[in-house]
Amino acid sequence: MSLDFFHLDDLYTEEEKLIRESVRDFVNNEILPIIESHYHAGTFPMDLVPKMAEMGLFGIKTSTEFGGSGANYTSYGLAMQELERGDSAVRSFASVQNSLVMFPIEAYASEEMKKKFLPKLADGTFIGCFGLTEPDFGSNPGGMITNAVKTDSGYLLNGAKMWITNGTLADVAVVWAKLDGKITGFLVEKGTKGFSAPEMKGKHSLRASVTSELIFEDCEIPEENRLNINGLKGPLSCLSQARFGIAYGALGAAMAVYDSSVDYSKSRIQFGKPIASFQLVQEKLVWMMSEISKGQLAAYHVGRLFENGKARPQHISFIKRNNVDIAIQSARLARDIHGANGILDEYPIMRHAANLESVRTYEGTHDIHTLILGEDITGIAAFS
Repeated sequence: MSLDFFHLDDLYTEEEKLIRESVRDFVNNEILPIIESHYHAGTFPMDLVPKMAEMGLFGIKTSTEFGGSGANYTSYGLAMQELERGDSAVRSFASVQNSLVMFPIEAYASEEMKKKFLPKLADGTFIGCFGLTEPDFGSNPGGMITNAVKTDSGYLLNGAKMWITNGTLADVAVVWAKLDGKITGFLVEKGTKGFSAPEMKGKHSLRASVTSELIFEDCEIPEENRLNINGLKGPLSCLSQARFGIAYGALGAAMAVYDSSVDYSKSRIQFGKPIASFQLVQEKLVWMMSEISKGQLAAYHVGRLFENGKARPQHISFIKRNNVDIAIQSARLARDIHGANGILDEYPIMRHAANLESVRTYEGTHDIHTLILGEDITGIAAFS
């Protein structure tokens, strides 16, 4: 089943549709059969990594010169949508690799570093992570205390990051720290003395994702591993890329619970007829269809704005805030429609619902994106 109430397929190119369908098949054949067991075990399905790399799911927008696919934003969004139909953890893995690691390396690293890292990240030989959030600084990243000091041979890095997807797995970390009071990016390689990345345990959400701390204790970073960008605009430019993929991904989760709800309501018999015949159930299905369809239109349009150089950070805040919110509400409505069966892993409802609670707060909470849009409307910042 594919929800396309407004015939958006008429607007996608053949290449975009081919990418979406190939990823959809991959999710159906490779992810859905195994994801529940990984969710229960709290493990990431590492055997998917080479398969995803072979499909070109890392470096979707990265130049072909460095091993990427050189595709457009809409293609990237549709790929993320389909991956999150499977699970937020798999989409998060790909989002980090594409938008938070490969993007800043291609945009801000030296030619030497691009050649060193990008091809290996594209083919899945290397895994990357992105270190911005700290234990005491999440919504206010500019307050970070991780710092770098210039030395004769490079930089000495000290501090800690938290809630880092792929951190324990990563071969290279894109880390943001203050150098002479200005936020600067560094590439920290696995095995660097004083660098550790312990995995965080005890999560009720994103259980199939590896979430880590990053700890830096007098880490010596070579001069060439510094990114050529200063200020908060560096990490925020990366987050804009990732938030776009999240907005599409959330639609995938919403579509998954919607599809399950339509199928279940047609087959579940109560009072001698399918529950799909009841007004309250139909109202829930119509709400889900309506909100998902509006979210699809908004995500499609922002993708085209990106491709035409017209996307603003506020556009991305709009779709991240809107689409994640309607996905969570769709999961809750789906839980109602499925009744007691909604808590079973035979259905994807509770897994998506739990995952989306993390998606709602990472890379800008719902409230922070509300304030970004509020400032855009009024011209008044409400952050401080």
